[in-house]
Amino acid sequence: MLQAALEKRSALIRGFADEDTNSYRIFNGETDGRSGLTVDQYGTLVLIESFREPLLEPDLAQIEAFCATTVPNHTVIYNDRSNGNLHIANPLPPALLTEAMLPREAREFGVAYRMQGRHLAHAALLDLELRAMRRQVMKDAVGKTVLSVFSHTCSPGIAAAKSGASFVVNVDANEYALSIGKESARMNSLPVRPRFIKSDAFAAMRQFAGTGQAERVRGKRMPPFPKVEPRQFDLVVLDPPDYHKSAFGVINSLIDYASVFKPALLCVAEGGSLICTHRVSDLTRDAWAEQLARTAAKARRPLKDLNWIETDADFADKTRPEKLKTALLRF
Repeated sequence: MLQAALEKRSALIRGFADEDTNSYRIFNGETDGRSGLTVDQYGTLVLIESFREPLLEPDLAQIEAFCATTVPNHTVIYNDRSNGNLHIANPLPPALLTEAMLPREAREFGVAYRMQGRHLAHAALLDLELRAMRRQVMKDAVGKTVLSVFSHTCSPGIAAAKSGASFVVNVDANEYALSIGKESARMNSLPVRPRFIKSDAFAAMRQFAGTGQAERVRGKRMPPFPKVEPRQFDLVVLDPPDYHKSAFGVINSLIDYASVFKPALLCVAEGGSLICTHRVSDLTRDAWAEQLARTAAKARRPLKDLNWIETDADFADKTRPEKLKTALLRF
């Protein structure tokens, strides 16, 4: 299965080399024959992860032997994330743990990103599945002002800055994720220095949109949040979690995507664009597109057009085509 997956991707991987990209998915469990198992390469690191059940020792040994032959001189790390909440269950020998914690460089379209095999974030430091989205960001961001919310480790914002954006703001509530983003920014020669704002996304978006964030809501004092001046952006990138609850708002992407989409939309300048994602497979593309158009019309920001950003072939999953939906909206 590993060999077949690699052969299937051979032309794609050659194309990545031409794009100065050394980070891609070698094995995608749902499409390559072993559900819940992934094998990803990030530069000199190969990351094996299981999400449904722990790998048995013979299976892990087979994958490690395969990697030793196909990608020699790479560090191979296994993370068992099958216990839920993406927590890693398996310990590593001290020497291998040191290797796993070693800061590394992953490259994509000539942009360098900070990477580790193990770290303090729940999700990968570079979400390879969003590569197609970052490619579109780099095309659209040239000379533009860009806001990235729920930016995690800020890869869309760094890609935008590298491509020649005139002004870039990354917003995330997780200080560790932002710190990784800052390190990635320092690894690149960027024509503009991105801003990094540690804030709840709702509080930041409401302020940028000019609607403001009250310090007291229904008589209750809100948690502290940084103050930002109203400003709209030529391009807004929105990559929200499926579900999230804070004092400032609730996200439930399946039943109420509008709660997070509308404040992001209000941050888009006249004639601007918004790239957004939706990761719940229970909602179809068509149904989500209808929600987006309806919310935009109610906000008096009608859509000019909507284009789908297709996931790259190393992630394409015909069994779950609605798993990751990424839309480019122009107003």
